[in-house]
Amino acid sequence: MRNNRFFIIILSCFVFCDIFSQNTELTLERSIEIATDSSLQAFRAKNLYLSGYWQYRSFKAERLPSVTLNATPLRYNRHITQRYDSELNQDVYRSQQSFYSYGNLSVQQNFDLTGGTFFIDTELGYLKNIEGNTSQFSSVPFRIGYSQSLFGFNSFKWEKKIEPLRYEKAKRDFLYAREEISETVIQYFFALAMAQKEYEIAQDNLTSADTLYRIGTEKQKIAAIAQADLLTLKLDAVNAKNALKNAETGLKRAMFGFVSCLNLDKNTQVKITLPVRPSNLIISAEEALAFTQKNNPDYLSNRLEHLEAEREVERTKRSSNFDASFSASVGFNQVGNTLRQVYTDPLRQDVVSIGLTIPVLDWGVRKGRANMALNNLNVTKISIQQREIAMEQDVVMTVSDFNIQQDLINSAEEALALANMAYNVNKERFILGKADLSALTLAQNRQNTAQRNYISALRDYWVNYYKLRRLTLYDFFNKQELGGEFFNYELRITNDKK
Repeated sequence: MRNNRFFIIILSCFVFCDIFSQNTELTLERSIEIATDSSLQAFRAKNLYLSGYWQYRSFKAERLPSVTLNATPLRYNRHITQRYDSELNQDVYRSQQSFYSYGNLSVQQNFDLTGGTFFIDTELGYLKNIEGNTSQFSSVPFRIGYSQSLFGFNSFKWEKKIEPLRYEKAKRDFLYAREEISETVIQYFFALAMAQKEYEIAQDNLTSADTLYRIGTEKQKIAAIAQADLLTLKLDAVNAKNALKNAETGLKRAMFGFVSCLNLDKNTQVKITLPVRPSNLIISAEEALAFTQKNNPDYLSNRLEHLEAEREVERTKRSSNFDASFSASVGFNQVGNTLRQVYTDPLRQDVVSIGLTIPVLDWGVRKGRANMALNNLNVTKISIQQREIAMEQDVVMTVSDFNIQQDLINSAEEALALANMAYNVNKERFILGKADLSALTLAQNRQNTAQRNYISALRDYWVNYYKLRRLTLYDFFNKQELGGEFFNYELRITNDKK
């Protein structure tokens, strides 16, 4: 019996905790925190950043020496081959069987300044002729060399310019995506706030309509109200019931959209707490433009696009002219019948080679490609200029909208207070028979409109503020750039991925 009671108590606790977890009250700030950490958009942003992170890690790794082992552990040949017979003074076909093994260990280092490659390697080979029962070893104990294209395209130099910038853009894109998530949350947050307010208004209207209809019924008994006004009050009560049902449907849709945006359980019921009236903050357009040019990833995209266009111009120019390659190596080698012999008194091995590639006739293909790349660079410059002008206009207009929104909130708040007072006064006057129905209805409509306008003013304020945060990646309230905490977050999401 005691065990059953204990089980019932535990089960009740779980049920209570589940109910509590499904019904919560959220502020705007908390909603943004949840979305930027757990929403589907946040997961996408994290993985896009990690893609850029590992690309940059690969680039850094390519700048370090690489160690490579090339080996042919076993190769067996059995075939008929043509050989010269000195006794017969003629070529003959003979059967041949051989066994071959080879290994090479090399260390390579790319040199960004010239585009060449240094290398150090060692190798060992073994060959056994089965038909003659002879075997030989061949070795290169040590060899050092360098090779590069003398007039060709240096890809290492351009990668050193582009890849760090690309990684910086990946970090800025991640911060930019988080601010986009904040903007999305604001839209869903205030949509739910408006839906909840509409539902509250519908409930209040229904309660008020029922109350007024009962009062009208009593007044009609003593002929203090016309039959037409009583019918109007009854119609208002019916319309209020229908409006409440519509508001309930709208609230469910807004609730579903909000919890889906935050990636919460679909059965979660949220009560929205509107943010308090924000403190007076005036942002200058010059300050916003300065932070935009410094932090916005679109400006980094423009720089990347310009660099890539310049890289293509140089690549096509280099390929349209003649090219020469240079390679030199110094080392030792030896051959012997035993493994010991090939490492005894090795002989000097020097190799120097120069190769030339000279276009003789290509009917203008290389020249056409070079001119096309140059024209594309000019188009890129114009496109970048147009995008930056559009960006600056967007920032200036958003700053203007934000700065006037503070006054609009003050006006909306004052209008709401006046509308509430006017409705209460007209309701008392109607009950006392000192005001007609039209005045009461007008006061109620103004009150409802004032409530909606106040929520809309708050929404527009925060939408414009977070849009400015997204464009500038700057927190104007705390006076700090948004990337300040990035490295700790970067380490955490990278470790999570590992």
